[in-house]
Amino acid sequence: MKATEIRKLSDKQLEEKMNDAQQEMMNLRFQFVMGQITDTSRFKVVRRDIARMMTVMHERELAEEVKDE
Repeated sequence: MKATEIRKLSDKQLEEKMNDAQQEMMNLRFQFVMGQITDTSRFKVVRRDIARMMTVMHERELAEEVKDE
């Protein structure tokens, strides 16, 4: 998911996507330990998506703080 797509999401949608991505990462870890995973590159993709979502959430928090001042 691109950062521009993430920025278009509402706060609630962003939180839902974040929870889904974190759940997927946990499932990928379990699959890796069990030896069931075939596409290990998915780790990198999901981890970066989570980082992008966290960045957008932080940007919104900072914008809110500046707006309050």
